[in-house]
Amino acid sequence: MSATDRTTDRTVPAAPGSSGLGTLPRTALTALAPAVWGTTYVVTTELLPPGHPMFAGLLRALPAGLIALAVTRALPRGTWWGKAAVLGVLNIGLFLPLLFTAAERLPGGVAGTLAAAQPMVVAVLAVVVLRQRLSARRLWWGLAGVLGVGLVVIGPSAALDAVGVAAGLGSAATMALGVTLTKRWGRPEGVSPLALTGWQLTAGGLFLLPLTALFEGAPPAVDGRAALGYLWLGLVGGLLTYALWFQGIAVLPVTNVAVLALLSPLVAAVLGAVVLDQTLGPVQLVGFALALASIVAGQLPDRRPAPARS
Repeated sequence: MSATDRTTDRTVPAAPGSSGLGTLPRTALTALAPAVWGTTYVVTTELLPPGHPMFAGLLRALPAGLIALAVTRALPRGTWWGKAAVLGVLNIGLFLPLLFTAAERLPGGVAGTLAAAQPMVVAVLAVVVLRQRLSARRLWWGLAGVLGVGLVVIGPSAALDAVGVAAGLGSAATMALGVTLTKRWGRPEGVSPLALTGWQLTAGGLFLLPLTALFEGAPPAVDGRAALGYLWLGLVGGLLTYALWFQGIAVLPVTNVAVLALLSPLVAAVLGAVVLDQTLGPVQLVGFALALASIVAGQLPDRRPAPARS
């Protein structure tokens, strides 16, 4: 390996970040990602052909990843081939089909409630992977966020499908581990966030390609509505939002970023009320307030610093 290759392969550690007004612009940009992901449910149910969650995940990931590679013209080097593959499978290849499966099989927003457990999983993984001190405050606010989301999106007639529940919990776990490892590994020196996003989207898409052919067979017929839905999920919900998300992970505390994921089911509920004529009663409004309070509290610093354990 040449000297240039050795330099390029060096990893820039993810910035630990700091809470306060200085991080507000980056927090707002990062929050756009889960807010846009909140459109997934209504796009999946109203625009996409049913019964093809892996195909939806494939079209969301692989074309956007190839576009990012063509724009940045940067490929992984050294150990980053393996790291990019692992992150791509966790953040994209496993997460997206589990997410679409849960969205298809769990009516009433139950999938959003299961996904809302992600901040609590990240808080625990931060102890194991990042050697941070366990924050009881963040666990309690994470639990409050799950409760708030549950009050917003779970109606009295919501049905529980075993496969859908497993998919929802699996999507929360895989994304939580992917977020934590993204924070631990940072990104290679001289590599842009868009390039890192392209690596992961491409790796996740290539992981989904044979699985989609094996389990779903031929792709469904794509009409104009479906094409519009796939374009939205791929370019806006994939390329743009993942670049903002990974950049946020790099500069903000990982637990702060994770709690922003609660925005996704909240946006889904709002769209359900606006687009699908679903109603939001007093209980849902209380849940909204509780979930938003959890998001805000998740951005506040711990009173005592949490130094790394030896």
